[in-house]
Amino acid sequence: MTQQLPCSQTGGSAADYHIHTGNCIDILPELPEKSVELIFADPPYNLQLKQELYRPNQTLVDGVDDTWDQFPSFESYDEFTRQWLSACRRVLADDGTIWVIGSYHNIFRVGKIMMDLGYWILNDVQWHKTNPMPNFRGVRFTNATETLIWAKKSEKQKKYTFNHQVMKQLNEGKQMTSVWQIPLCTGAERIKDEHGKKAHSTQKPEALLERVILSSSNEGDLVLDPFLGSGTTCAVARKLNRRSIGIEQEPRYVKIAENRLKTEGTQ
Repeated sequence: MTQQLPCSQTGGSAADYHIHTGNCIDILPELPEKSVELIFADPPYNLQLKQELYRPNQTLVDGVDDTWDQFPSFESYDEFTRQWLSACRRVLADDGTIWVIGSYHNIFRVGKIMMDLGYWILNDVQWHKTNPMPNFRGVRFTNATETLIWAKKSEKQKKYTFNHQVMKQLNEGKQMTSVWQIPLCTGAERIKDEHGKKAHSTQKPEALLERVILSSSNEGDLVLDPFLGSGTTCAVARKLNRRSIGIEQEPRYVKIAENRLKTEGTQ
């Protein structure tokens, strides 16, 4: 059965977003074909952490060790990636685009699968974190970037949204480059749980989503996030007068996202 899409009201109405609880591979096939103008996906990175990481003062680093980021093999991760990207391509409008963010652990595998499925890459954008976590062991360069792949649905696609002048305005009148200097999500923006710890291990900064959404969608467009997490995409889409659909399989994250949107909607 096809699930009802959010209505077209904007400007902070409770009807401008809808959150589905469940696995995106199960939920995406229930959404109407060619129904969304923009997709932002922040999938599991499959970090393959082998051991705990400690700072020089011997305190434990609170890294990403969640079960949703763990896969038994590269083959299983690739199949998972192929499934959700295929499902996203079905719901993406013929003039829409998709953004996928990842780290060096996964983004090259993701990009290869995107091309195999028929997506056509427009840019690879480097998110340069101005406040990256140090490499505590001193055995590698400090990892200060993540990659965003921006792609259209196919090579033959003629039309897609790119708000060039808006990006110039954000960049002091100069053409926006593919290197974005934005700090990690910290301080008051970082959502905490009831114990005062970060509620989601990979919460993205709103400034990053603002640039994605402003650059490649228009007011009233429908934005989809198949891995909603703490709700940043829906929150930013609302502020920018876009409608949104979020999909999240972890009930605790769904609760965080819903509380966030309800709270921000009353401000």
